[in-house]
Amino acid sequence: MASQLQVEVVAVEEKVWSGEAEMLVARTTEGELGVLPGHAPLLGQLAEPSQVRVKLGGGEEITYDVDGGFLSITDGGVTVLAESAQPASPAAR
Repeated sequence: MASQLQVEVVAVEEKVWSGEAEMLVARTTEGELGVLPGHAPLLGQLAEPSQVRVKLGGGEEITYDVDGGFLSITDGGVTVLAESAQPASPAAR
């Protein structure tokens, strides 16, 4: 099992963030989902509006507000493909 998860957060117009993370948490239409390295492949529809939290090493966390889109989990990592994605304001967390 890999110790890090390869994550890409992509909006329609641009790649928003890419890198390695310990965990990703996203809210899909089926409920909140936590993704760790070695997660089974999955394709989920993101809830609207929603937040995606990327947990990095050392306790750091990056949060994005996303509208629409999908979450794809493969052996290669996780891709969040959203209609729009922007850093969440600190008050919204």
